[in-house]
Amino acid sequence: MPIEVPALLEHMIQALRSKMLSFPTPPLMIGIHSGGVWVAEQLYPHLQLPDSLGKLNIAFYRDDFSQTGLHPSVGASDLPYDLNDRHIILVDDVLYTGRTIRAALNELFDYGRPASVTLVVLAERNGRELPIQADIAGIRLQLDSHQYLQLNIAAFTLSIQNR
Repeated sequence: MPIEVPALLEHMIQALRSKMLSFPTPPLMIGIHSGGVWVAEQLYPHLQLPDSLGKLNIAFYRDDFSQTGLHPSVGASDLPYDLNDRHIILVDDVLYTGRTIRAALNELFDYGRPASVTLVVLAERNGRELPIQADIAGIRLQLDSHQYLQLNIAAFTLSIQNR
């Protein structure tokens, strides 16, 4: 049974509005290519942030780059602002092992030293390989090792699939 994404997004928007009250200045929102950018694009208009939405492509920062090679659709990151001393809202679609977030943090720190990073994900599931957890998650799920989450952007649903 698919999980309806709009309800998850509404929960995330409310949690983000509350979290943003603790920042002394408006934060920057950055989505991780590609699912995280889509989630960030859904959240961004509801938060009235003054800076444009940033897009982070972590392809060159992945620890499996030597094994998987370069994907043909790799593009540059789009971070048109100084990250130093700024509060960052980092957005991804699914948090699983933590390796994508580690790569994203490595790239962010190549652009500057943020004051803080708040991790926001549409779905957080069990199976972490690194000590990383979301500050805000639309949903937290316990899945078997043979299961994975699939985001269907066209249908605005998230579904549990078997390998």
